[in-house]
Amino acid sequence: MTGDEQIELSDPLEHSIGGKGGHLLRRAFHISMSLLPWLYYWEGQNMTNWINELGGFDLSREMATSAIVFALIIAETIRLKMGVTVYGQRDYEANQISALAWGAFAVGMVCLTVPEIGLHGAALGAPLILSLSLGDPALGEMRRNGMDETKVMLYGTLFLATIWCAGAMWLDTPWWLIPLFAPLGVLAEKPRLRWIDDNATMLLIPLGLAILIGPWL
Repeated sequence: MTGDEQIELSDPLEHSIGGKGGHLLRRAFHISMSLLPWLYYWEGQNMTNWINELGGFDLSREMATSAIVFALIIAETIRLKMGVTVYGQRDYEANQISALAWGAFAVGMVCLTVPEIGLHGAALGAPLILSLSLGDPALGEMRRNGMDETKVMLYGTLFLATIWCAGAMWLDTPWWLIPLFAPLGVLAEKPRLRWIDDNATMLLIPLGLAILIGPWL
């Protein structure tokens, strides 16, 4: 599949397994990822302690997260080997790494590597993950409804800025990061590449900046 072909396959209704129902499930799953910052930063260690007590392990929150990401990579490898898709995925994902797998990998990388500052250490990680879980569906629906790309970029940036403002208000995210990460998140979603999904670029590109900025925070 060429890059141009993947752009043509970007219609979320026509190419989602299950049609409209599959598309809605895909969007709902995306939005449900908004729970991940709470699960990791607020409840992650408690959940890990429960697993340790249940199985006699001695895992840290980070080790448990790493194990989950490895398990998802193995599951995605098996899925690709079988060449199958599940309800809600797009038909071309039968032969390439799925958006779900890319998103899971990127979220895992954020949790494991982003500098931990602010309330519960979530001041960077939470806005980054929410920019994907809420921002990506918002941008997709704007385009699906025929909005001009310039307006998509503008409204998308304002939407992500709102997420980062919420982080500044409730998680002690530095305010000066908002004009950096809001437009970067939108720009990182824009490329349409064959070998990597925007679920990954929308997190991994801003994550790189967050790591570089980390020593100054």
